[in-house]
Amino acid sequence: MAKIRIKQVGSPIRRTKDQRATLIGLGLNRLHKVSELEDSAEVRGMIRKVQHMVEVQG
Repeated sequence: MAKIRIKQVGSPIRRTKDQRATLIGLGLNRLHKVSELEDSAEVRGMIRKVQHMVEVQG
């Protein structure tokens, strides 16, 4: 399967608990951290939920 690289560019401070949990589920918990995940519908849904805090690199 294809891979997606996701970089956290926004802070989870003053965000809801479910958005923080989504970042942790994506393997992100610190600014500028990069995570590489399988490209699936589940991962894309999680990215869409926190799209204001992440940047998709490819």
